[in-house]
Amino acid sequence: MASRLTGPCSCDTFVALPPATVGSRILFGKNSDRPSDEVQEIVYFPAATHQPGDKLECTYIEIDQVANTHAVVLSRPSWLWGAEMGANEHGVCIGNEAVWGREEVGDDEALLGMDLVRLGLERADTAEKALGVIVYLLDKYGQGGNCMESHMAFTYHNSFLIADRKEAWILETSGKYWAAEKVEEGVRNISNQLFITTKLDREHPEMRDYAKSKGWWDGEKEFDFAAAYSYVNTARMTTARGRYCEGYKLLNKHKGSITPETMMAILRDKESGINMEGGFMTTGSMVSILPREPSLPCIHFFTGTPDPDRSVFKPFIFVPNIIQLLKTSSPTFGLEDPVKKKPRFQTKPDRRHELYKQHERAAVIMEAKNGKAMVEQIRKLEKQKINEMESILQNGRLEVGPAVHLFAQCVDEEIDIYI
Repeated sequence: MASRLTGPCSCDTFVALPPATVGSRILFGKNSDRPSDEVQEIVYFPAATHQPGDKLECTYIEIDQVANTHAVVLSRPSWLWGAEMGANEHGVCIGNEAVWGREEVGDDEALLGMDLVRLGLERADTAEKALGVIVYLLDKYGQGGNCMESHMAFTYHNSFLIADRKEAWILETSGKYWAAEKVEEGVRNISNQLFITTKLDREHPEMRDYAKSKGWWDGEKEFDFAAAYSYVNTARMTTARGRYCEGYKLLNKHKGSITPETMMAILRDKESGINMEGGFMTTGSMVSILPREPSLPCIHFFTGTPDPDRSVFKPFIFVPNIIQLLKTSSPTFGLEDPVKKKPRFQTKPDRRHELYKQHERAAVIMEAKNGKAMVEQIRKLEKQKINEMESILQNGRLEVGPAVHLFAQCVDEEIDIYI
């Protein structure tokens, strides 16, 4: 068996629903914690129609395509097909977390959790339907495969936080088995362990029998998914619970007054470890505003750069004819393995997009004497964009023309600060 990365690698995903939020809206937030040298890109794919019998190449395997796919905006490691987090044109948001438990993670290549994030967004117009898409594909194709571009093996099962304009769902998996919990109010967050206990709103039909057959549940006391399927004690789980508890504290500290800026501040929090530093660090962040009123647009903010504390959350709104997000899209490479049809390199190629390059250059300046002034400038730009988005939501008027260029224009303004 290949060597495995065993350090305390982690992500965090958050959701806040009325009455915890300001206004009649749901807020979604996620940090993607990945290898510090990995580039995360922000990409947009329009809605599409596909032909009967079409196949779809995911990161490792080919699956059946569906007739129609929704428009999506994704924050993803630039070497793979799926995404760490994203949203679709119907206001569905999904983020995933790595989880480990008693069920062994196999070496077979199947669908990555990140593939399932994108597939849920492309194929479902509600959070509940996205849950159905993911568990259907999990049962049909399984989950597995290396989640790093390097030769070091890093494999895991997945949990998901799925939200839309009216509710959120937490989905936790262990191999092909899973449990789901519906969230209709208040605050919730997920990290890198199983947290669903006895409130099971959906579940794999054979999940309990399997746990009983393995001796993880005696079949008599109340079934607890996390207790049955989790490790009993590991350093990794202790770290994950610590981050989860810190995130939950931060959410509850502002319960009743949570705004998009509150969510951004939580994602920037370094003391809690939520904004991660080191060999694994926060390489991309996302915050979404999902208004309950269907006439108002959902607004999605992405950084597309490492460390949200020195990045700009830039707004994106789904409208027709969105221009391609060229300056946050990584270069593509033509050298492909003829069997797996994916890049194979002796050394990792330079996948940095234009914003990443300029942000990387500016990071050196931010650590020098001019750093404070630059951080103030990017915060000012971010605050300006947040105010503009709040004005749209308050007035109920969205000008489609400017929205076509909204994210790309903000990227240009951010780059101007760095240059």
